Amino acid sequence: VYGAKGFSLSGVPQAEISGEHLRICPQGYTCCTSEMEENFANRSRSELEGALRETSRSVQVMLSTQLRNFDSHFQDLLNKSERALQDTFPGVHGDLYTQNARLFRDLYSELRRYYRGANINLEEALAEFWTRLLERLFKQLHPQYVLPDEYLDCMGKQAEAYRPFGEAPRELKLRATRAFVAVRSFVQGLGVAIDVVRKVSQVPLGQECSRAIMKLLYCSHCLGVQSPQPCSGYCRNVMKGCLANQADLDTEWKNLLESMLLVADKFDGQTSVESTIGTIHVRISEAIAALQDNKDTLTAKVFQGCGNPRVSGKGSGGEEKRRRGKSVAEERPSGIGLEKLVSEAKAQLRDVRDFWVSLPRVLCTEKVAMSSTLDERCWNGMTKGRYLPEVMGDGLASQINNPEVEVDITKPDMTIRQQIMQLKIMTNRLRNAYNGNDIDFQDTSDDISGSGSGDGCLDEVCGKRLSKSQSTRQPETHAIPNLSEHDGSSAPGCPQPSSLLLLLPLALAATWSLGR
Repeated sequence: VYGAKGFSLSGVPQAEISGEHLRICPQGYTCCTSEMEENFANRSRSELEGALRETSRSVQVMLSTQLRNFDSHFQDLLNKSERALQDTFPGVHGDLYTQNARLFRDLYSELRRYYRGANINLEEALAEFWTRLLERLFKQLHPQYVLPDEYLDCMGKQAEAYRPFGEAPRELKLRATRAFVAVRSFVQGLGVAIDVVRKVSQVPLGQECSRAIMKLLYCSHCLGVQSPQPCSGYCRNVMKGCLANQADLDTEWKNLLESMLLVADKFDGQTSVESTIGTIHVRISEAIAALQDNKDTLTAKVFQGCGNPRVSGKGSGGEEKRRRGKSVAEERPSGIGLEKLVSEAKAQLRDVRDFWVSLPRVLCTEKVAMSSTLDERCWNGMTKGRYLPEVMGDGLASQINNPEVEVDITKPDMTIRQQIMQLKIMTNRLRNAYNGNDIDFQDTSDDISGSGSGDGCLDEVCGKRLSKSQSTRQPETHAIPNLSEHDGSSAPGCPQPSSLLLLLPLALAATWSLGR
């Protein structure tokens, strides 16, 4: 056995020797020297750590595949909508599109930045788009008038009362914010889950665990016990003691997965994610058509509220309305692709629901040649025979009387406590997303023109138009995950959980409290 592990056989006893030198295995006559015992101990620890990484890797690969699939699907929906806009709007809306093409590209750019994790107030971004679109289209439809910035500001402040675009802005705000908040938080949840599994799988085993694993796997060889298989209860007690901190992830891990399943349920229905994101261009086309149809009424209201502008002497602008072509047809996605993705995700997320508390059983069953429960001639840590101690429960607090691993329940692993906090924060984001709220902007006003949480820049100071100020652009606090760390592949553009810097004091306080 010793040689099969790659160790040199020089110095290996040819017969049993006295075992007073043994520090881990039961003392008595033995086949192992101190060096052999130490080599076996180091090897047993590395083997268990490798088994942990291997078991965790399958979960990481599954979650990474889910993340890639959903991210690709959502981005494809947005790309198809933008392509449809670019292909159809020139023929349908003429100069009203071509002279404002950059404005539409900017909108899709903002939507992508939000989805990818930028700290953007989505409602404000949409409000800015409609404000800028109204100003530009109004000027194009009235080239015979001089419309300075002050006049356009007056019109913008009263725009909601005029409802120049009909119901399209309000409908898009309600549906798009819910859809984007849901898809962003769901993909971020997958990113957090991947990160937690990866980081926890790299947590080194403690010294007491190393001793227990050595005793479980190799002390029988040092004592000359033939064909030893560890007793079932013995193996589980060792694993439960070694993985006590990991088991404490169970509650928050389940909360995260359950929250993700709830958010995934929001992807279907009448206002599904596919029909919302995939038809943004249709809502915009409807809005432009409504503005053209109600041009005379809108003009009268603007002139009444802001005064008659000075005539510039250019054309009347009536020609543009006559050029308007047919409306953009709405092609609703079948929903089959997303429906299949959601179905697969639900099944796989449920499969890993008990991942952390099932680790001891899985490792004992699949990685350790454990004997059957009824076998009374198994290795019990001292000899061949029954294993009498009861099996401990899951988690750190349950290990206070673990007979196999000495666990200090007052000193939890800090890396794992940090991951528990990550899970709590992401679960909170998902629960807010389920209710249609972005946790970064919980105080956002329902008023489409409100400033929300923003960046503290008042409209009167910064101005309404994005061309003058970037009031909707916030510092990015969401990085792009590198999936190559997880499964050797890459997925550019996938959202990643938000920065936790603002929550660091809370996390440290909770960690300190748990540590005590």
